[in-house]
Amino acid sequence: MNINGVTIDNAFAEAFGMKATRILITAHNLEWAYHAANAATGFATSVIACGCEAGIERELGRAETPDGRPGLSVLLFATSAKELVKQLERRVGQCVLTSPTSAVFAGAEHGEPLPLGKTLRYFGDGFQTSKLIGGHRYWRIPVLDGDFLIQDTTDMVSGVGGGNFLVLAESLEQTLTACEAAVASMRRVPNVIMPFPGGVVRSGSKVGSKYPALRASTNDAFCPTIRGVTTTQLTPDVGAVLEIVIDGLSPAAVTHAMRVGIDAVVALGAAHGVRRVSAGDYGGKLGKYHFRLHDIMA
Repeated sequence: MNINGVTIDNAFAEAFGMKATRILITAHNLEWAYHAANAATGFATSVIACGCEAGIERELGRAETPDGRPGLSVLLFATSAKELVKQLERRVGQCVLTSPTSAVFAGAEHGEPLPLGKTLRYFGDGFQTSKLIGGHRYWRIPVLDGDFLIQDTTDMVSGVGGGNFLVLAESLEQTLTACEAAVASMRRVPNVIMPFPGGVVRSGSKVGSKYPALRASTNDAFCPTIRGVTTTQLTPDVGAVLEIVIDGLSPAAVTHAMRVGIDAVVALGAAHGVRRVSAGDYGGKLGKYHFRLHDIMA
């Protein structure tokens, strides 16, 4: 398949099932909401070592939040319910409770309840109070700037982690420009996040390693500086490769995001040095979801 001079490989992104939740973080203004959300989603790029994958889904206007303040929607993904509960409690407790003027509300519905304020209320040392509003319980925890308001629970739903595609271009600058365009377009897609820094991954990985202790190692077939000493997937006109990883609340959401992102890449086309779009598959060994590039772009 070729679109605007860019080859779309007959490859598939191999993704896996995850547990996910959404929380809404509000604050006195959008700047303080970002302070809390950025801290809560820090060190959350890959479940390989971070415990969860998390990111800001989108900004929320005053009409979209329970308390009528500006805020952000945040998605968190983990490989198990137990890990998601742990990560949610730690990140909200250490990064949102501590952030001036912040409040936290449930953003997911129709799933299995996850404790939110239900556990963090104990920080109030007996001075915390609760109120039932519209069938939902909220907690007020006294803090130095007044009260921290937090909903009792949010919901856990099924998600998909590890959707991805690779951008191959003639130079690093051209590859980065194409990825930046893709991420900018994908951030307008609901129900997905790109958890890596700026949405882009330089350390693309494969399953396994020559070192038994490692679960993953560098995807040597796509590393340009060692193409002469490994079985390379790169042609001589490719100078750099970058990857975009997508987590979503459904396979449809991941598919939509991949389509939007690849559309942005091929819109730049061969005239801007983009040569190929590929994907990270692992021979079906990693996950049950296979996002086939030709099907997505058909």
